[in-house]
Amino acid sequence: MTPRPYLDITPTQLATLAPGTRLIDVREPDEFTGPLGHLPGAELVPLGTLEATLGGWARQAPLLLICRSGGRSEQAARMLARSGFRHLYNLAGGMLAVRATPVAQPQG
Repeated sequence: MTPRPYLDITPTQLATLAPGTRLIDVREPDEFTGPLGHLPGAELVPLGTLEATLGGWARQAPLLLICRSGGRSEQAARMLARSGFRHLYNLAGGMLAVRATPVAQPQG
C-alpha cells in the first residue's frame, strides 16, 4: 500500500503547525464567506483553479488544505503532491470539524 503524500490533522492539532504554514481553502467563494466561515489567514483558492494558481508557489513550503468536510482538500493535497509539493497537511473533517470542536473558554 502506497503511503499518502500528506498528513491528516484534526482541528485540535492546528496550533501545532509550523509558523509560516500557508492555509489554502479550496472551497467556493460562497462557502468561504458562508455560515461555516473560514480560518483566520486562510487564502481562498477554489479546487477548480488550484492547478492554474500553484505555478509560483514554493514546493518546499508547508501547506494546509481546507474544505467543508475534508474530501476536496484531500483531492487538492494529492494534486499538489503530484506537482512536487512535499509538506502537505489535510484538515480532516474540514470546517465542519472545526465548528464542531469545542473551544477552551477563558477562566475568570
